[in-house]
Amino acid sequence: MTIDGPRLVAVSNRLPIKIVKDREGWHVQPGAGGLVTALAPVLKNRRGIWIGWSGGSEEAVLSELLAQASKMSGYDLYPVFLSADEVHGYYYGFSNEIIWPLFHDLQTRCNFCPAYWYEYLRVNRKFAEVISRTIGPEDFIWIHDYHLFSCASFLRDIGVENKIGFFLHIPFPPLDIFVKLPWRSQVIEALLKYDLIGFQTRRDRRHFLDCVHRFFPEIRLLGRGTIVRLDTGDREIRVGTFPISIDFASFEADAGSKQVADCAWFLHEKLPDRQVILGIDRLDYTKGIPERFRSFRLALKRYPELCTKVSLVQVVVPSREEVGEYRRLKAEIEQLVGAINGEFTTSGWIPIHYLYKSLSRRDLLAYYRLAEIALVTPLKDGMNLVCKEYCACNLEGNGVLILSEFAGAAAQLKNGAVLVNPYDEEGVSEAIYNSFCMDVEERKRRMLKMRNQIRRRDIFWWVNTFLQAAFSRDLAAFQEVEEDYEGFFY
Repeated sequence: MTIDGPRLVAVSNRLPIKIVKDREGWHVQPGAGGLVTALAPVLKNRRGIWIGWSGGSEEAVLSELLAQASKMSGYDLYPVFLSADEVHGYYYGFSNEIIWPLFHDLQTRCNFCPAYWYEYLRVNRKFAEVISRTIGPEDFIWIHDYHLFSCASFLRDIGVENKIGFFLHIPFPPLDIFVKLPWRSQVIEALLKYDLIGFQTRRDRRHFLDCVHRFFPEIRLLGRGTIVRLDTGDREIRVGTFPISIDFASFEADAGSKQVADCAWFLHEKLPDRQVILGIDRLDYTKGIPERFRSFRLALKRYPELCTKVSLVQVVVPSREEVGEYRRLKAEIEQLVGAINGEFTTSGWIPIHYLYKSLSRRDLLAYYRLAEIALVTPLKDGMNLVCKEYCACNLEGNGVLILSEFAGAAAQLKNGAVLVNPYDEEGVSEAIYNSFCMDVEERKRRMLKMRNQIRRRDIFWWVNTFLQAAFSRDLAAFQEVEEDYEGFFY
């Protein structure tokens, strides 16, 4: 989509590239993921800019590489250089030891170290300084995620008057959890410096609005529907819900390729005469992997007819292996795999096939094609795109999606998915059995609803909707209550 007008300036913690070193020297690899895929054409068409942490501190080397990457991508890349101490305090500290667990309702895992907060502010100011030196007066600045809550506040202090949008990719916690943050009012005040604030679900937006009312009761809430307004007295802030998605057409087309089909058939030959249940998750305590394994073990005990007739393939993508808590989680997962396989394995059948590795795109899509059941049970998730990718790749339309009701995607996929409480071992075990027994007609009916929903509201719809909300003067089109959310308990 080409949009006339100002440039788009995307800002995120990391640049949309990877800089790697091999025997021949430094190289740039293009970034992957839905956000890069969606923003790249918009940035090209708008002569756009992407600003983010470079991932390293060798400025001379990186500047040359980024110049090459900018030329290849068709839009400009501007780095923010961070020291090791800044990365420790801002990224590993405040972002991942405070905000990440707190916003996923896991406040007992938080380390409320005051030094982290001050480092976080210093880095946000550094981002703001790079942005202010880079932008033109009419550019629209779109800042992404919890690493940069305070960026707009510093931009306003510097004197930047551009329109600034913010999108939170993770959940926003309810008031009784958010108030545990020692810098709670400062975070809300910083967010109110944006012109447009986007959340994944109405639940997240409602939690944010509750916090605004708690700390700034004089601010008035106006409107209803997808986008509402906050009247501070001297300005209005738009607050909306914009559920992020995937490039449905790309996943569907690639899943139908011969390379993926051949790979899926090869995997199927290794797991014959059974239904494959698939779990794919990054190593993280929010993903509910130990809880999932315990539910699967209970299903095998309660429904012995599942034994030899199902296999759980669990892929865990390595993440933050240098952090002790993540190493302990990995050990717990592997102990559970060993215990369950030791208890139930019979000749020719192993209940859990565990892979601790990153998958190539071909292999990922092949596993999606292989699986009759997807088991996506995070304890809490902003959206969760694995479930959407699975549906896009389910070309035969006979797969079953078991989905945590605490994933943001549940609001959109509730009419097709089997929703579960990931903390309820008995409920999840029953859902596994019922999914195993589900007839083909019901499977196809459910999957068709989900595929149509994801196809209609893909990643490009998400970008367009956010930018339309940022630039549109008339919000009438956004005021209708969307059928996808109406009546859902979130």
